[in-house]
Amino acid sequence: MAFIDDYGFEQLKNEAEQLVYSELEAQLANVGEDVCKCNDCVMDMAAMALNNVKPVYHFSILGNLYAAQAKSDQAYADSVKKQVANAIAKVSSNPSHD
Repeated sequence: MAFIDDYGFEQLKNEAEQLVYSELEAQLANVGEDVCKCNDCVMDMAAMALNNVKPVYHFSILGNLYAAQAKSDQAYADSVKKQVANAIAKVSSNPSHD
């Protein structure tokens, strides 16, 4: 059996993902038509933002409390907003398609 099959890795959750997805949705709702919202561009935006946001992984109940605390931190929320805005700007200026 493989190492990954011996443990419950599928139970690890990165709360940053949902925060980035929600923020990306909010910001894309308020941008002009000049910003491409095709699947490739939106996925690139999400990936870029997630690569620049501190992950907030949790597994246990204690981890849930830590994640909730991190999510309510204003500095963290500001960081997510900034990284999403940066990702939208970068992908919009250089989309992965013609």
